[in-house]
Amino acid sequence: MSVMTGRERVLAALHRRRPDRVPIDLGGTKNSSIHIVAYERLKRYLGISVPTQPRLADRMMQIVDIDEVVLQRLDVDTRAVYEGSPDRPRGRIIDPDTYADEWGVVRRKVPGGYSYDLLHSPLSGEITAADIANYPWPDPLDPGILRPIVPRIERLRHTDCALVLHLPSAFVHKSQYLMGFEDWFLNIALNPSLLGSLFDAILEVSMAQAEQLLDAAGHLVDVVNVADDIADQRGPIVSPPAYRKLIAPRLLAYFEFIRARTSAPILYHTCGSLYEIMHDLVALGVQALNPVQVNARDMDIARLKRAYGDQVAFWGAVDTQKVLPFGTPEDVRTEVRQRICDLGPGGGYVLAAVHNIQPEVPPENIVAMIEAAREFGVYETAS
Repeated sequence: MSVMTGRERVLAALHRRRPDRVPIDLGGTKNSSIHIVAYERLKRYLGISVPTQPRLADRMMQIVDIDEVVLQRLDVDTRAVYEGSPDRPRGRIIDPDTYADEWGVVRRKVPGGYSYDLLHSPLSGEITAADIANYPWPDPLDPGILRPIVPRIERLRHTDCALVLHLPSAFVHKSQYLMGFEDWFLNIALNPSLLGSLFDAILEVSMAQAEQLLDAAGHLVDVVNVADDIADQRGPIVSPPAYRKLIAPRLLAYFEFIRARTSAPILYHTCGSLYEIMHDLVALGVQALNPVQVNARDMDIARLKRAYGDQVAFWGAVDTQKVLPFGTPEDVRTEVRQRICDLGPGGGYVLAAVHNIQPEVPPENIVAMIEAAREFGVYETAS
């Protein structure tokens, strides 16, 4: 079998065909990157010195936009295409450890913390539909958001890697941050119409921004990524009937909006235990699922592959809760080999860590993951 480019490899996997080997992602999405502390340790371990400070891909999670020299050293098959910063930012720095984001949500990093926690939700408490309608929403057409997209794509095309365009998340997480988690869950039960109004207002902003990005770059990228958690470690965050009434129709509208503007496969990120609603996700047209949280309830990935591997590709699955932070390099090799055995047959698998690599993860385990993927992920013959 001839050697593929990273782009060919990823697209073959997403279309559930066998590539030459299992493709590898690190930093291709905002949910498969690496915390800045772990990243600096990794660079030192690799003996790589980059003259500039790493750019944060996400302030809240403190994950980085990985330098090209590191991606090339590790032979990673993906490259991220991130949106730019607004020219007229609505966010603000409150103090060295506290900031308000573009949506008015206030976050703080506690002493010794590695990321920013939710501090204030501006739409918490007793609110009405009028409060939602009159809220100062971010400007989705701010030119700074779009400006760096095409130049970045032009720089990255020479890599022959799969370019992943990051679209705005849909509405679930943003609504939880704006309303506060306690009020959000109360309104699921007590006032779903109010919550639906909040969903729709957020989705209107997200779609307007996504339209700009897709019009400029939808024909230039290989994958589009949307993230919005609808499950936790135990199962879906709402009952399946509530999910099907309040969330699924709006997700479907967003996915159809995206599909009308690009032929690139949709990679959907949601953490947690998804088996109970996997059929619903497939019905929405999800083409690839990330991060495949293997330690969540009912996430037996061999069963997922048997049940849904002919309909959806899997992206992730290398355990970040136990094996990567606390295992040995040999434990990591065993983990990677098992995930490839379970998810790799016939194609349909992009290997990555389950969510972003955290500061506790030793750099030798990151390298062991990449090396094991190259060793165990080779397909012997073409399909």
